Amino acid sequence: MPELPEVEVVRRGLAQWACGRTVADVQVLHPRAIRRHLAGPEDFAAQLAGRRLGTARRRGKYLWLPLETEGPAAPDRAILAHLGMSGQLLVQPHEAPDEKHLRIRIRFDDTAGTELRFVDQRTFGGLSLHDTVPGDPEGLPDVIAHIARDPLDPAFDDEAFHAALRRRRTTLKRALLDQSLISGVGNIYADEALWRSRLHYDRPTATLTRPRSAELLLHIREVMNEALAVGGTSFDSLYVNVNGESGYFDRSLDAYGREDEPCRRCGTAMRRRPWMNRSSYFCPRCQRPPRPRAA
Repeated sequence: MPELPEVEVVRRGLAQWACGRTVADVQVLHPRAIRRHLAGPEDFAAQLAGRRLGTARRRGKYLWLPLETEGPAAPDRAILAHLGMSGQLLVQPHEAPDEKHLRIRIRFDDTAGTELRFVDQRTFGGLSLHDTVPGDPEGLPDVIAHIARDPLDPAFDDEAFHAALRRRRTTLKRALLDQSLISGVGNIYADEALWRSRLHYDRPTATLTRPRSAELLLHIREVMNEALAVGGTSFDSLYVNVNGESGYFDRSLDAYGREDEPCRRCGTAMRRRPWMNRSSYFCPRCQRPPRPRAA
């Protein structure tokens, strides 16, 4: 699943190539791609026709395009994009051949000669239209109003995050993947940040001191910014930016996917453990597991 850096790369591409353009028509080529828009394909296309796309926004892993209104009023509707495991938003010339798994085509009323395509091989993703939070200047869709701000958001509250961690009575990695606490962090970047912080994924959050919490946030931001600089992490051809290009941060991963390889800090063989239907990668020497509590 794409995490914050991958979604931000797509957002930046949309901001450059799609925002500010007015929709001429929409073709829904597979109904599953708009299944979250309960009114159906015809309503989805009708509501978009003639609307101007505002500035692409992101909160954590969630991406949306507000639909502009006349005057200074805040956007009342927004297109929410859920990329799922294989969703791609591509800006393509009109004459480009259709992709094998093209699901939605959005054409514009200008002469730029390009259109926006939603391509999704596994059909877990999709687009949908939603009302926005009343008065929200960014046009935040109401269905994701419960999602916390992400660590790259200037409005993210470090102190509130630390206090919430201490209250949760859970373990570190579970907390990092809780999108109502901190958004945008997924399995890959959680393992990377925990490795950099020398913290075990199963450490109780209640044991984290304020300095250690600050250090963890620092490493989360570092690893995400480094991934952003190289276009995110792509393990196959399914994650690409709007121009169809893959990121290559996978070449710089220190923990994720490196089972039995030497730790880049101490040389100990990295380990993998099953965790919540996923895997956790860690160094058994640098990231010592928490001691069992006495009975």
